[in-house]
Amino acid sequence: MELWLDAASVNGGVLQPHPADRVLLANGDAIPEWVDSALFACEDGRILDSSTTPVGVHIEISDAEGQDAAKSMVGLVSWIVLTTGDWQMIPLENIVAAAQGTGTHLIARIDTTQSIRGAAFALETGVDGLLLPADHAEIWADAQIIAAERLATQSEGDEGVLEDGSELVAVEILSIDDGGVGDRVCVDLTSILEVGEGFLIGSSANALVLVHGETLESEFVPPRPFRVNAGAVHAYILLADGSTKYLSELIAGDSVAVCNSSGIVRSAMIGRMKIESRPFLLIRYGHSESEITGQIFLQQAETVRLISPLGDMPSVTSVEVGDYLLAYTGTSARHIGQNVLSVAEEH
Repeated sequence: MELWLDAASVNGGVLQPHPADRVLLANGDAIPEWVDSALFACEDGRILDSSTTPVGVHIEISDAEGQDAAKSMVGLVSWIVLTTGDWQMIPLENIVAAAQGTGTHLIARIDTTQSIRGAAFALETGVDGLLLPADHAEIWADAQIIAAERLATQSEGDEGVLEDGSELVAVEILSIDDGGVGDRVCVDLTSILEVGEGFLIGSSANALVLVHGETLESEFVPPRPFRVNAGAVHAYILLADGSTKYLSELIAGDSVAVCNSSGIVRSAMIGRMKIESRPFLLIRYGHSESEITGQIFLQQAETVRLISPLGDMPSVTSVEVGDYLLAYTGTSARHIGQNVLSVAEEH
């Protein structure tokens, strides 16, 4: 997603350099020396390239007539710059849908930080660029962050892998005990989990077991495919950036790592936390080759499931000593959720 600098609306003064992919100038303006890719906005709505060839149009969508005008240009020009009125998302989504596969690129004019994410992720694909004001540092900062988020989520497969030196391994259940009653955390996401996906959780950051989401059908309760019943409040969870947090520290808006049995990781955002008092089972497990051991407190409920090396998803109420589970193992210590070794290497 490109970030464009709206220089056409700058009245007087010297245009300062910006980290922009393109700069939209007013027709007739001189191109600053630092600008590599300039376009020109004409009063009649045309957008010209540096050789004065028409390459796009600017259309205001304040009503259905404006939306129809934008749709009519799809496939005819390279760029359509869209300025929306009180209704922003629905017109953008309609035009994003119309422009799919046509070769026409959509640029949304942005005036507030609140409108950036909606434009960037409209219909999941989003617009092709954002036209940002020259004199609003906060909008630029937020736009750069969200552009990076979209690049991460729309890169090939939207997938990452576990950090070097760590991997999913088969760990053996060493014991299963009554874990008493404590505060259990359900983590609800703003997106849907697939069967086979879950969170990496445990009482030790170097031995996080893969806890499956509530995606499976049951005759007693409906699935909650956005939820992982993650365990006790003290447990660690792996976040999308490779750090960890205690479950009790998570808040809406945090990005967590969603992992499958192949060790493929993607990012998902937390919508809410649900903490309630429940009975626990304490499951201890170990990896024989590395001699790493760990433990996890999970609610004693049939809907709470783990993942085996064979891809099965046994309930915590059915696993037995000697069974094998998938876990994430590492050798480095952590401080306030950060990998100490990684921090040291950076310095």
